This record gives sequence, C-alpha cells and structure tokens, in this order.
Amino acid sequence: MQYRSASKELLDRDDIPFDDIKKNMQELDFINTWLGGHAITINGVKKLWQGEKQLHICEIGCGGGDNIRAIAKWASNNKIKVSFTGIDINPHCIAFAKQKNADLTDVQFVCSDFKKATFQHPPDIIFSSLFCHHFTDSELQEQLEWSYQQSKKGFFINDLHRNPIAYHLIKWLTMCFSRSYLVKNDAPLSVQRAFVRSDWEKYFYLLPNMRPSISWKWAFRWLIVVKK
Repeated sequence: MQYRSASKELLDRDDIPFDDIKKNMQELDFINTWLGGHAITINGVKKLWQGEKQLHICEIGCGGGDNIRAIAKWASNNKIKVSFTGIDINPHCIAFAKQKNADLTDVQFVCSDFKKATFQHPPDIIFSSLFCHHFTDSELQEQLEWSYQQSKKGFFINDLHRNPIAYHLIKWLTMCFSRSYLVKNDAPLSVQRAFVRSDWEKYFYLLPNMRPSISWKWAFRWLIVVKK
C-alpha cells in the first residue's frame, strides 16, 4: 500500500463481454448508493454551485450514467435546471446509459476519449467518480489540466483512498455478496491503484495555478474540489 499498484484492472481490457460490464456497473451503482458514493458526488456539486438555478455539468468516465441520475434527482428536488453531458470511451456503456436514462431530459451522452471532446458551451462543472485510479500519474496530470481548462467554475473528483482496511473490507464484501467476477477482481485492485493524501498533494504541487480542497470521506474516499 506504500505505492500505487501498476496492475491493470479487467475492466480496462477491450475484450470483456458487455453483459459482464453491465453487471459490474449495476453492482457499482448499488455500492455507490449504500456506501455513500453518490452522496459524495452531490457534495462535490454543492461545493462548486453558487445558488444558480441553471447549470451545465459534465461527467467524464460516466459509465452507465448513475452519478448523473443521482445529481438530476438532487437538482429536481432543489428546483435547479441542469443540463448534463456524459462522456465515456466505451460505446456499450454509452448505449446502456442512454437506455437507462431515457426518462431524463437535457442529457447528452457522448462516446469519446474525454481529451478529444469539444463543447459548444463549456460546462460549469466537470467531475469524475471512480475514474482517476484507472490512470497512471502522468495521465492523471493531463486529466487535471484538461478538467481545469474546460470548466467554467471548476472540477471535482470522487475517488478511492488507498488503505489496508479499505482493501480487506471491500475484498471481503465482494467475496460474500458480489456475483460479478469483474467486481471481485477489480474492487480490491482499485484500492491498490488508489490514492493517499500525499499523492494528491504531489499532483497539485506540479499544478501551482490550482488550489485544491482535499477532503477524506466515508467510506474511504477522497473528494477533491478545485475552484477557478
């Protein structure tokens, strides 16, 4: 746990059947709901929101769009009109997101590498959830710079804390309750690929124009918020 693992997750391969990816996304949505992941994402929005009644929010690495759905529910309850852009490089994930969220209005799902995405109107807020740990340190630096440059208000990140307790806890939980071989393999590995506070401090030391807020959240998450 001293250093980030360089091992790639199964989900990062391009030969995984989509039915298996779909099962993985469904279980991750359950985990995010019951272990507070969606609540952390909404907290990130609140930290960048300044009381406006209209926002454009973009998620990179959106998967099946579960985070967007959670924010849409919060926005509706608070009478905030939000347009969403969800970006994912996997066309099957984008197709699934469109189908699952067909009832949401003003949502656009885009199949693209986020670095190649262009916006007619830049998003107010850009965010990612459980996305950063898939990247190497150098790739992550690119993501931070891109998110800062492309957003009006700033960006936030919801990702995992590299911690032995988190590793053994998620390994036990997925062994007992998961029916997805992807979740059973990738969830513990995700923790090994995740971050400690000093990692975030190192990344932003190389980006002196950004002033991050780094907060630890239950259950073993980091919420990183960068305001412009």
